[in-house]
Amino acid sequence: MTDSQARLNDLHRRQALSEEGGGAARVAQQHRKGKLTARERLDLLLDQGTFVELDRFVTHRAIGFGIEDQQPPGDGVVTGWGRIDGRLVYVFAQDFTVFGGSLSETHAAKICKVMDLAVRNGAPMIGLNDSGGARIQEGVASLGGYADIFLRNTLASGVIPQISAILGPCAGGAVYSPAITDFVFMVRGVSYMFVTGPSVVKTVTHEDVSFDDLGGADVHAEVSGVAHFVHPSEPECIEAIRRLVGYLPSNNLDDAPLHPSDDPADRRDAALLDVIPELAAKPYDMHDVLRSVFDRDSLMEVMPAYAGNIITAFARLGGRPIGVVANQPAVLAGVLDIAASGKAARFIRFCDAFNIPLVTFVDVPGFLPGVAQEHGGIIRHGAKLLYAYCEATVPKLTVITRKAYGGAYDVMSSKHIRGDVNLAWPTAEIAVMGPKGAVEILHREAIASAPDPAAEAAARTAEYTATFATPWQAAARGYIDDVIDPRDTRPRLIDALQTLGSKRDQNPPRKHGCIPL
Repeated sequence: MTDSQARLNDLHRRQALSEEGGGAARVAQQHRKGKLTARERLDLLLDQGTFVELDRFVTHRAIGFGIEDQQPPGDGVVTGWGRIDGRLVYVFAQDFTVFGGSLSETHAAKICKVMDLAVRNGAPMIGLNDSGGARIQEGVASLGGYADIFLRNTLASGVIPQISAILGPCAGGAVYSPAITDFVFMVRGVSYMFVTGPSVVKTVTHEDVSFDDLGGADVHAEVSGVAHFVHPSEPECIEAIRRLVGYLPSNNLDDAPLHPSDDPADRRDAALLDVIPELAAKPYDMHDVLRSVFDRDSLMEVMPAYAGNIITAFARLGGRPIGVVANQPAVLAGVLDIAASGKAARFIRFCDAFNIPLVTFVDVPGFLPGVAQEHGGIIRHGAKLLYAYCEATVPKLTVITRKAYGGAYDVMSSKHIRGDVNLAWPTAEIAVMGPKGAVEILHREAIASAPDPAAEAAARTAEYTATFATPWQAAARGYIDDVIDPRDTRPRLIDALQTLGSKRDQNPPRKHGCIPL
C-alpha cells in the first residue's frame, strides 16, 4: 500500500468515526426515546445530497474529571450548509449521543463559525437543538460559549431569518438562543424548554410539576407564547420548517421567493357575501375569509394556539409571500388584549425587517377591559402593536370587514399610521364605539325621561347605527380608499400589491427606536 493510499484510508476511517456520534448503543437509546439522530434530522431537513459538513474533526480541549480520555470528533454538534428547495441555508444539529449534546467551548465555536458564515453570505440559519446544557466539566468556558452564540443571534436579528427547532431538552441559559431567534418549533413528548427544571422548582418554590407541565411543547404553544409551531413528530416538524423557509427571503436585502400560482388573480368568491352574520354580535370564523382571499392552500398560521383572538400567518397573493394579521371574531369577539398585542407586534416587525408585505383584516370591537388587563399593562403592550404598525415601511394593505371601534381602529393598520391601501366592505362599522354604548352615553337623559325608555333607546340606536356604524363617514374623509364588493377582495388586493412593488418609504435616521417593551 502506498503512503498516499494509507493516508486516504485514514481519512475515510476518521470520516466514518465522526459519523458514528456517540456509538451504536447511544444511537439506539436515542431511537428508543422516539428521537432521531442529528444526521437523520439533517437528512430530512435538507435537499438530498446537498449537505456540506464543516469541522467534523474538531475535538474539545478540556482537561479534568477524566474527560480528556474521551475525544469524539465533532464534539457533539454537526454543522455546515445545504439547500432547501434549492436555496442555501446554514445549519447546526446538536448530537445528544455525544456528551448529551452538552455545549463546550469548541462546540460553541463550531456554531459561531456557521452563524458568521450565514450572516456573511446572507442565508437563513437553522438550529436543531437537543442538548443537556452547558458542559459542567468546562465551567465558565462553556458559559462563555453560550454568550458568544447569544451575541451572534442578536446581531443577526433582522439580517437573516433564524429558525430554532427544539428536539430534546433545552434548559438554563440554552433557552435564550432559541428565544432570540425568529421562530421556534417544538415536538410533543420530545421537546422541553425551561430556565430551571422541575427539581429546582420544587426545591425553591415547593411546586411539584412535571417536565411537560413546566416546559412542554403545548405549554409554550398555548400559555407562554415561546413556541410558534408544535408538531406531533420530528418528521412533521422538520417538514414544516422546510415549508416556512419557502415564504422567507434569504436575507433582509432579498425579496421573498415567488411561487407560480394556478389560482386566478381575478377569482371572485361568492361565499364572502354570506360570511358576515346579520346580527352584529354574532361571531364568525375569520379563517373562512382568509382561505377565500389568498392563494389556495397557501395559508400557514403562526402561533395558532396562542392568543387566538388574533391570527398571524404567512400566505401568498398571486404567488407572492405576504404576512397576514387578522382579528378573529370567533375568539373573545376579536378584541385586542395583552397576549394578542405582543403576538401580532412581533410578527409585524419580522415581516417589516424582511420586506414581506402586510395584509390586515379588521373586525375589532376594541381593547379587552378589566382589572387584570389594566394591571397587566395593556396600555404598554397595546402600544407595542401600535408601534410595530407605525414603524413598518413595507406595503400595508387593510380590509375592514365589520367592526373597527375606538383606538383599535387606529391601531389596526389604519390610514393614519401609513396604511397604503385601506379598503372596507359595506358591512364595516367604523366608529368611536358600538351603537348601544354610544347611545347610552349620548342620550342617557332623553331615554330616561321618555314615556317608553326601551322604544326611545331602540330608535336612538337605529339612528346612530345608520349615521355612524357604517364605512361612509370614513370613506368621505378619505380614511378608507374604497368600499368594495366582498367578492372583489382578492383581485383588489393583488392589484394593490402590484402597484406597491416599488414603494419607497423610510423612517427618520436613528440608532434604533425605543419600542415600549
